[in-house]
Amino acid sequence: MKNLRLYLLAAALAVLTTSCSEFALLASGASIAGTQNVYVKAYNGADILTIMYTEKGIKTHAYEQLRSKTKAIKGLQ
Repeated sequence: MKNLRLYLLAAALAVLTTSCSEFALLASGASIAGTQNVYVKAYNGADILTIMYTEKGIKTHAYEQLRSKTKAIKGLQ
């Protein structure tokens, strides 16, 4: 009988706590957005402008530049 109560309690807790995961994700995202400092906001603004004009983000531009220079260096060796 004790095992059955534990099983039912565990099942009830599992059912009740699975629906709060979406709220927890939203709350954690809001706290991250709320704690951004000025540098992160400036980078995000510059990234949005870069995407609007070139359809690529700053990280994509940096990756392509690094990749092309790496290929050039490997070609020289």
